Amino acid sequence: MANPLFPVFADLRGRDVLVVGGGTVAQRKAEALLEAGARVRLGAPALNEALARHVAEGRIEHLAGAFQPHWLEGTWLAIAATDDDAVNHAVADAGNARRIWVNVVDDADASSVQIPARIERGPLQVAISSGGGAPMLARHLREKLESELDESVGALAELLGRERSRIRARFPQLGQRRRFFERLLAGPLPGLLRQRRRLAAEREFSAALSGGHESGTRGSVALVGAGPGDPGLLTLRALRVLNEADVILHDRLVSKEVLQLVRRDAQRIEVGKQAGKHHTTQQQIHALMLEHARAGKRVVRLKGGDPFVFGRGGEELEVLHADGIAFEVVPGITAALACAAYAGVPLTHRDHAQSVRLVTAHCKDSLDTLDWPSLALERQTLAVYMGVAVLDGLRDRLIAHGRAPSTPFALVENGSRPEQRVVVGTLADLAERARHYDVQSPALLIIGEVAALAGTLHWFGQAPLGDTPLALAA
Repeated sequence: MANPLFPVFADLRGRDVLVVGGGTVAQRKAEALLEAGARVRLGAPALNEALARHVAEGRIEHLAGAFQPHWLEGTWLAIAATDDDAVNHAVADAGNARRIWVNVVDDADASSVQIPARIERGPLQVAISSGGGAPMLARHLREKLESELDESVGALAELLGRERSRIRARFPQLGQRRRFFERLLAGPLPGLLRQRRRLAAEREFSAALSGGHESGTRGSVALVGAGPGDPGLLTLRALRVLNEADVILHDRLVSKEVLQLVRRDAQRIEVGKQAGKHHTTQQQIHALMLEHARAGKRVVRLKGGDPFVFGRGGEELEVLHADGIAFEVVPGITAALACAAYAGVPLTHRDHAQSVRLVTAHCKDSLDTLDWPSLALERQTLAVYMGVAVLDGLRDRLIAHGRAPSTPFALVENGSRPEQRVVVGTLADLAERARHYDVQSPALLIIGEVAALAGTLHWFGQAPLGDTPLALAA
């Protein structure tokens, strides 16, 4: 269409709308109109099962037979949704003659009104239209916005709508209201609604409205799990938080692909720690979180894997809680789940393993603090984090406490990333195979009968290494 469309939102509550058609497309249109409160009249010779049910329940009036122009009498809007172009154009012509807006599905030229792609969050609606010329582009943008607009936006819209008169009375000037909203939306209120803390959100709103405190003077911290490296494994919430952050404190193990998704103007600070090479102490990380949050910034503590699985997330939350800093936790896919899946290793299997143990080989004291008799039991899977440097000790202790030397293992290096490698073998030659293939951190060790399935169920990257005896491989 040469000229842009003029966007409007129509109030159809209690008003008659005609839908012509009895199939799936007509069903979608009719159900959307019912949600908007319209009185739907449906014209078609036959109806699909869902539409027939709506008619039987009295929600829709059925006009049986072929389209008749008099069906349009008294209607505010008509939608032609048949698979017959002649019928659709007849509806459009009859509507134009009566000055009734008509939408012909997938026919911009015949339509006098377009139905946009919509995102709904409570009373808030975002409508996208390409003027009928590129409906797939509009749909693509809708799907993108769906992932970026949190569901709590609906609760925020409800609260602001409910308090509209109080806001206007407190701030009669437009400039005052604009500054109030800027402070309010940059402050704790959206986060409280996202955490389903309605009462706290209402108290925050009332305090901001009364001027009892300057909303947003203190920042917040989000502990976010970055997963194993593949950015496609991030949660929608993680993506939203990364796009809102002012400061990113990220681990060494967070992949560059994930960091590319961070808001462009956010400050990035690497606080990585590596065995034997601690770049930043845990106390320094705590100090950085507090410093930036006290300055009113939105801080993301971005961790590889999941913050609460060997990620010291609990220690960091205790520090934030003690200082009164608002926080939230966004879980990530931990290495045991991701590396096993990308290596084709089911962590549980009815024939092989009925339980999973997540173990860290990087303890405060030593390997001797672990419960080796329990870890050496059969018919369970061990997922060992941060164990590359102590594979000899792991193997020796497991075998000494009864685990069979023939137990399979899979060592997954850089799981889920393009450079992923999987080394397989048996517990007896675990350390030797890792040295032969020069396995480096990050790597997850899987021990148990299920590890043998990596050879047949692998689907990502190159096939597992280690089928050849070490003497021949050398």
